[in-house]
Amino acid sequence: MLMRRRTQIPDWTSYLASRAELARDARLARFFAAGAPAPETPIGEAPLVALDMETTGLDARRNSIVSIGLVPFTLGRVLPGRSRYWIVRPRRTLSAESVTFHHITHADIAEAPELDDILGELLEALAGRLAVVHYRHIERPFLDVAVKARLGEGVVYPMIDTMSLEARIHRQSMVARFKRWIGHPPASIRLFDSRARYGLPPYQGHHALTDALATAELLQAQIAHHYSPETPVGTLWS
Repeated sequence: MLMRRRTQIPDWTSYLASRAELARDARLARFFAAGAPAPETPIGEAPLVALDMETTGLDARRNSIVSIGLVPFTLGRVLPGRSRYWIVRPRRTLSAESVTFHHITHADIAEAPELDDILGELLEALAGRLAVVHYRHIERPFLDVAVKARLGEGVVYPMIDTMSLEARIHRQSMVARFKRWIGHPPASIRLFDSRARYGLPPYQGHHALTDALATAELLQAQIAHHYSPETPVGTLWS
């Protein structure tokens, strides 16, 4: 079943082209110049990369990125051999709570590169691909704020948010609203629970590379069950 969404499609093509002309940092200029798939591109033809970050907290202005995982994929195939994973040294001291949550310790970050040291590699791996995340309100603001703090200019780009897609289906649809009206609790749209709905295997969470892989597989399942390989990316991205 093809799910349709009647919202205005962001003009990411023009935005990225404009940023490519205005970017002062060469790494950002190359990233923006690579652009993104046109909004009418079928999702089955789009180059995709799943992205996940572990952070020291949830506030991008007060907390820091400590690890980044990337997994390139298509609807038919995950490409683990091209995956990338970085532990990066945060600008603030790790708290006991964050170590417990993501298991990245003071020893792990002692010799880790700073974000600026791997930024070129990160942007190169993302360039020209459509990023897929589970909850864009972590990955998008954290990277934007972190890059802006270092370079004086941020980085914002289109993303497909698998949590948002789950919300459309299991929280915002007429069926979901009716279930809540008759007393059913809202469906969980967390990564673990979302994967379980499609029969995907459970993975240990809160590791950036594993969660990126889990997100890639979740999008593949979502498209297979609710959309179509012909679905335009512009109806899926945010």
